[in-house]
Amino acid sequence: MKLWNHYHTPASTAEALQLLRDYAGQARVIAGGTDLLVEMRAAGHAPQEALIDITGIPELTRIEATPEYILIGAGVTHTQLVKSPLLAGAATCLVESCGVVGGPQVRNVATLGGNVAHALPAGDGTTSLVALAAEAEIVKDGARAWLPVEKLFLGAGRSLLNPAQDLLLRFRFAPVAAGREATAFSRIMRPQGVALPIMGCAVWVQVTAGHFSAARISIAPIGPTPARATDVEAALSGQPATATTIEQAAALAQATLHPRTSKYRATADYRQEMIGVLLRRTLTAAIERI
Repeated sequence: MKLWNHYHTPASTAEALQLLRDYAGQARVIAGGTDLLVEMRAAGHAPQEALIDITGIPELTRIEATPEYILIGAGVTHTQLVKSPLLAGAATCLVESCGVVGGPQVRNVATLGGNVAHALPAGDGTTSLVALAAEAEIVKDGARAWLPVEKLFLGAGRSLLNPAQDLLLRFRFAPVAAGREATAFSRIMRPQGVALPIMGCAVWVQVTAGHFSAARISIAPIGPTPARATDVEAALSGQPATATTIEQAAALAQATLHPRTSKYRATADYRQEMIGVLLRRTLTAAIERI
């Protein structure tokens, strides 16, 4: 079955944007294609007029560091993320979350930008980006801007970005301060290696003099868009970084977060129980890393 009529491989962001303008809404951006091609096959519609492949644009395929930020191109694959020595220490939760996406073949081509652009709240990479307080650089309606990652999500499968007009370029976040900050990710899933996650949890914590001085917690999927567990974060602040505090945080998370039953994942009751399990695991791992 023919899925597209024309296929372009621009060498720059400017060229990609010009192609999108030329096709006036009749083209789609593609990177790994692990979501898009499945959707196109399932739709059974006429072929897409054009696909714009962004994997040859250098700024979208690099991982780099500046004095303030770690920068990750939207076209960086999950395998690149998992193998990055820079991210192993500066964003451990992102390495852990991207390492459980699909199987090796999927990770070799699937991109972090695609994970976010697909706008599903259960995305493992997205969960970690939220805990890292990451921002996304986008070109929307011709204007280039940085936005918090959460702002790209309008609902389950609904993105702020128009895939026929806009571009997702890069992500940025501050690296962790070794010895004082740490991150961790864990998820519950069925035994099959490529099964949908039942629930995932990413945390970033800062510890000063043996006490939590700040925390960011992302547990997903809970609602139709990714969000932080702000009540739990506030409760951790100023408390000793001990097993007792972690138990209290897990209990509070279970009391304040309310996942729904999903026929693809698990019942609401089971997922409610897993909130506590995941938060204990990730907070404990992060503290041990500090």
